Amino acid sequence: MDKFKTAIILAGGNSSRMGFDKQFLNINKKRLMDNQINKLRQEYSEIIVVSNKLNQYKNVSYKVVCDEIIGIGPLGGIHAGLKNSSSEYAYLIACDMPIINNDYIRFMKEKVNNNAYACACITKRGDRIEPFNGIYSTSLIDKIEENIAKKHYSIFTLLNNINTIYIEENEAKKFNRNLDMFINLNNIEDLAMCKYSYRSFNKDF
Repeated sequence: MDKFKTAIILAGGNSSRMGFDKQFLNINKKRLMDNQINKLRQEYSEIIVVSNKLNQYKNVSYKVVCDEIIGIGPLGGIHAGLKNSSSEYAYLIACDMPIINNDYIRFMKEKVNNNAYACACITKRGDRIEPFNGIYSTSLIDKIEENIAKKHYSIFTLLNNINTIYIEENEAKKFNRNLDMFINLNNIEDLAMCKYSYRSFNKDF
C-alpha cells in the first residue's frame, strides 16, 4: 500500500477577512482549488477536500467531506481529513495557499521515510511553525480526539506533544528561496500582491 496516497485540502474556514468564501477563490480566472488539485495529482492518487459546503461540490472527481466536530477551527478539518484518508500519511494544505512545491513534498516524504516513528513533518521559520504544507499521520486520529475531549483545539499543542519532524528554514529555502509555498491569502490586498508571484512560479496557471 502506498503510505503517501492522500492529499487533504482544508476549505472550512469562515474567510471573514477576505469578504467572500476562499474555497471558491479565483486567480487569473481559474479557481485556485482546481489548480491545487491538478498539481497535487502529480503526487497523490487520493484528494480529499474538507468543506462546510458539500452542496457546492457536485460531480467532482475527488472526495469531499465535512467536519465531524464543528466549531473547533482547523483541528476539526485535520481530524475529518485524516479519518477519511486511505493511506498512512496525508499531505495537508489550506485552500488559500496558492503555491504547491512538489519537490518539497517529495523531500518531506523522504524525511518521514527515514523516521519510523514520525507523526508529522512540518517546517519552522525562525520561531514560527508552519502547520500547513505539511505531512500528518493517520495514527494521530486518536490523539486529536483526546485533545478535542480536553478542549485543546490548538494545532501547535498537538504538534508539541507528538513525534514531529521539524524542517528548518534554511533547508526549506533550498526548494523555495522566498518561501512562497507558505503564503496564504487572507484579504484582497494579499490576493492582488499574489497574482504576479503565483503566475511566475506556476507557468501553467
